[in-house]
Amino acid sequence: MPKQSILSKFFGNVLVRAFIVLAVLAGIVVYFKGVPTSALVPGSASAPAPEAGSSLTVYTYDSFTSEWGAGPIIKKAFEATCDDCTVEFVALDSSAGILNRVELEGDASKADVVLGLDTNLMALAEDTGLLTESGVDTSALNLPIDWDSKIFVPFDYGYFAFVYDTEALAQPPTSLQALIDAPDDLKIIVQDPRTSTPGLGLMLWVKKVYGDEAPQAWEKLSKKILTVTKGWSEAYFSLFLNGEAPMVLSYSTSPAYHMAVDKTERYQAAAFSEGHYLQVEVAALLKNSKNRALGQKFLEFLITPEAQSALPLTNVMYPVADIGDKLPPEFDRLLVPASTLQFSPEEVRDNRKGWIDEWLEATTR
Repeated sequence: MPKQSILSKFFGNVLVRAFIVLAVLAGIVVYFKGVPTSALVPGSASAPAPEAGSSLTVYTYDSFTSEWGAGPIIKKAFEATCDDCTVEFVALDSSAGILNRVELEGDASKADVVLGLDTNLMALAEDTGLLTESGVDTSALNLPIDWDSKIFVPFDYGYFAFVYDTEALAQPPTSLQALIDAPDDLKIIVQDPRTSTPGLGLMLWVKKVYGDEAPQAWEKLSKKILTVTKGWSEAYFSLFLNGEAPMVLSYSTSPAYHMAVDKTERYQAAAFSEGHYLQVEVAALLKNSKNRALGQKFLEFLITPEAQSALPLTNVMYPVADIGDKLPPEFDRLLVPASTLQFSPEEVRDNRKGWIDEWLEATTR
């Protein structure tokens, strides 16, 4: 073959190769021009825009999804903000039940969002490795404590308290110690810390006040316990409101519902001089969610005034955002704790099992 022909073939191949490389590079540029800058930054919490017709699966507790709960209101309001999206709630029996369900399902969980865990379960939930950063700015929220979690989005809060029937108990105990020292014929209804968020809250409340002497406090208190229920609804609605006992473990905010909706001041929360244990309820996004953009949008919506205004008389808790005059005036008449009591999520994670064993042994002697 003549030398000229060889050179022509060589340079022809070079030109073809160059053309292919340039075409590939051009395609890459065009592709990345359509990708948000945040998506190219490692560790960015931003998500692409939700697709029309997306469906979001939210694991939560049963009272949130009930006809009188906040769930139906928030679902309707959120779906009105997006293009043909839907929210599907999966109702479980408790906050602990939510965590147990996603742990059992692992990476195959159908949940996009979990809603209804609290500060006492946060470290346990984070340790599963199933959750991811929310990408939601929580810096402007109104909470009794500082908030720095990038994973969990708080949506309401309250204080555990003993609610009493003023027609059955004229003079309630004014402290946890006074309740423990009260005559044994004063009966109370409480919940199990293994299955109930308030039950766990009471166990931590007693531990925070009494420390190493908590077993002795529980041994005396157990003589006043009429029954220990699996969950809050059974204790409050089925037993307490039917007059089975004059006091029940609930929340300092519970009387607001009775005053605003039932138009009665019969049920009040006893103020304890030692202070009251704080509960902050949270929501989080699952790492393997197929609808992360919609999940992030839902979490952002959860702390808007529109969503927050649904909570005071459905969840009967304090909102975490300023909702102005949409906060029922009855909330201004609730007890103000002498102090806020709380263990860190890590302390609860590291000691929960041992403290439950301690409670169980002390209350079954």
